[in-house]
Amino acid sequence: MRLKYIFCLVSLFLLSTLTACAQKDELSDGTKLIDKEEFIFAASGEFKPFSYLKDDLSMTGFDIEVGNAVGKELGLKPVQKRMKFKGLIEGIKTGRADAAVASHTINPDRAKHVAFSTPYYYSGPQIFTRPDSDIKTVDDLKGKEVAVAKGSTYADVAGKYTSNLKMYDSDITALKALSIGRHDAVITDFVTGKSSQQEGFKIKGQQLIERSEQAIVVPKDNPELLKRINMALQKLRDDGTLARISQKYFGQDITKKPE
Repeated sequence: MRLKYIFCLVSLFLLSTLTACAQKDELSDGTKLIDKEEFIFAASGEFKPFSYLKDDLSMTGFDIEVGNAVGKELGLKPVQKRMKFKGLIEGIKTGRADAAVASHTINPDRAKHVAFSTPYYYSGPQIFTRPDSDIKTVDDLKGKEVAVAKGSTYADVAGKYTSNLKMYDSDITALKALSIGRHDAVITDFVTGKSSQQEGFKIKGQQLIERSEQAIVVPKDNPELLKRINMALQKLRDDGTLARISQKYFGQDITKKPE
């Protein structure tokens, strides 16, 4: 009887804790925020140059500067929160952050669970190999060992061409492994691969497989926040802020839709 009583108390405690975690401040227009004065956005910190760690362990990068700019445009204090990439969608669903600014590709599977903003940049998966590789196109990937980041859409893309996949926590770690002689190829964002080449990784870009749109991730039950984020992004496009951030990190404007 005593054990049953203790079990009931523990269950009630866990339920109240989960409920408290899910509670948010609601603004006059219906926008829900963890803190009414802050825009808490998540990223992995493992996807250089989009998000990576500084010496003080805070994050910087293209995504982080976009998140900061969106927060300020919303009239809120931008607050970054680090999560593993594979846990970001679930983290947004369960209210651990207001949004994720983390290079998420818009796709139907993710759209079942979260809402997407308008795209804030355009990219696409590319095959990367060592310079002496015979792999040039997706037709050459059959049976080859391809490394990808866990939870990324690039893992789904790679799975169309080979069943021999090796998972890493980040694209950069996968590219580094490729550079030192592991695996046959990596499929990742073409900008990330290009940046890694510039940093001295011994890799070569091969076929650009397709184009993709990257967006900010927002909970499905927060349409007013999504509306405000889209308005903020449009303002940042119009005044050139997104283009300037892109030029800073990539030397080109990846925020403009390709022709």
